[in-house]
Amino acid sequence: MFLVYEYLERGSLFYNLANETEAKELNWRKRVKIIKGTAYALAYMHHHCTPPIVHRDVTTSNILLNSELDACVSDFGTARLLDTDSSNRTLLVGTYGYLAPELAYTMNVTTKCDVFSFGVVALETMMGHHPGEFVSFLSKPFTQNLLVKQVLDSRIPLPNLKEDIQDVVLVVTLALACLSSDPKSRPSMEDVANVFLASKYSSSSFSAETVSILLLHLIISCWK
Repeated sequence: MFLVYEYLERGSLFYNLANETEAKELNWRKRVKIIKGTAYALAYMHHHCTPPIVHRDVTTSNILLNSELDACVSDFGTARLLDTDSSNRTLLVGTYGYLAPELAYTMNVTTKCDVFSFGVVALETMMGHHPGEFVSFLSKPFTQNLLVKQVLDSRIPLPNLKEDIQDVVLVVTLALACLSSDPKSRPSMEDVANVFLASKYSSSSFSAETVSILLLHLIISCWK
């Protein structure tokens, strides 16, 4: 017996972010493409499968990339089919640093657990490394000055094309929304996917300096 899978040449997103050479090749447009592909995959699992599927271990290690940088969500060993008529309580599984905070006091698995993990992955992709303590800041009043370089990967230049600036702002905004400590306040993955599909912006252009100011105010306002 054989299992035949599509060959995903680029390996995991984690590898591509951790490897200096690969990370520098991942410009903002490519990173946004990966995040969008991940969002569409999770939206399909949550809202277009019967019954819905919760992955329960969405991490950069479990997102694989082909030669075109199309994102494929992999490793469904911990996935669970949701029973809409029950509480879906189960054993705690997943990877530390990506688990939704409510799992610390309840074992009730919902699609919003994947949404939180997606938020971590999206922010990690923008930062170039796991956000770590930044995630815990989201549940606290944020009063200190935050430099943009603390959020965006410093290994590649700040975006200076209008389309790239808009996409980066959108990804950061959605990531912060997904990282809400209250699962009811998080968007669904279908909401996230629809925003990516329908996002429209003004035709005005921004400079690299303007994007720094824009992102700074955006992140501070979201974290207060």
